[in-house]
Amino acid sequence: MADALLAHIPDPVILVDPRAVVLEANAAAHVLLPGLRAGHPLSFALRSPDVLSGIDEVQASGTPLRIEYSERVPTERTFEVHIGPLRPDASGAEVRPGVVLFFRDLTSARRLEAMRADFVANASHELRTPLASVLGFIETLQGPARNDAAARERFLDIMRGQAHRMKRLVDDLLSLSRIEMRAHVPPTRPEDLTAVVKHMIETLTPLSRERGVAIQASLPDGPLFVLGDRDELLRVAENLIENAVKYGETGQRVDVNLGRVAAEGTQPPQVAFSVRDYGPGIAPEHLPRLTERFYRVDVAQSREKGGTGLGLAIVKHIVQRHRGHLDIASEPGQGACFTVTLPEASRG
Repeated sequence: MADALLAHIPDPVILVDPRAVVLEANAAAHVLLPGLRAGHPLSFALRSPDVLSGIDEVQASGTPLRIEYSERVPTERTFEVHIGPLRPDASGAEVRPGVVLFFRDLTSARRLEAMRADFVANASHELRTPLASVLGFIETLQGPARNDAAARERFLDIMRGQAHRMKRLVDDLLSLSRIEMRAHVPPTRPEDLTAVVKHMIETLTPLSRERGVAIQASLPDGPLFVLGDRDELLRVAENLIENAVKYGETGQRVDVNLGRVAAEGTQPPQVAFSVRDYGPGIAPEHLPRLTERFYRVDVAQSREKGGTGLGLAIVKHIVQRHRGHLDIASEPGQGACFTVTLPEASRG
């Protein structure tokens, strides 16, 4: 009877006798604790003094207890362990004395809490620097530079730049928030990705000319449709092409490619959009973290070029919402290539 009940519980559950010897355990418990064996002491598989002493405490008091338990191998996970005494039910059915342990996985919740805390701390830090700069110049203009026309013009120009930086940061934060809120709702409207990429190349051509970078595009003659949000797809193309122009300008060339990818097996046809620069490239240790919020390979260079540290995070979340994949390939001195792969859609 216990086996049948435990088999339908997705979280780890373990029943032990008064000596903390394992009576029953479900499949999830065996996955969490591979060394778990019926008829063997729980301590053979679970090396947590807090949980083991909690079993004794529950048996002595008859009162349920909650204890936090962390598992670090093979990956770090955190559980809240509910320990309760086994008692006869209202029908008077016979129940063997002992204790039940129920493990509730807190790993995702804890990671989310940590991400939110890091996000708030980083956002506050990013806003604090330009805000302090603006306030400092205002105080200078009100004091020592009150009647200095040349200083006033120079300071106002710097203040304008800092204000634009704060505006870009706030805009990116709002964009990221909106994208995350709709992450579970995939787009359903066909959009021509060819037209989106062409439009963004035309928009960014003045910037590329200003920086001495040639954008070389290889695009299909006809439309390529994906199920997408046009504004979000424009944002992906803008971020990737603009980044390539700004950070890879030493290579003086950016390749933009769009085309179909051969389908594998039963997978639907895919569309690949790639942007490659020939700049300094990115060291391998930075690649896994490039899409993290506020992560920068070179903080000073990023701020100098007007970056907020959120561009690639926005790209990643948009691509995920569109049920696609973002791949980043780079080697120091060899430039970088960013490829977005999306499922192709019919026009209607």
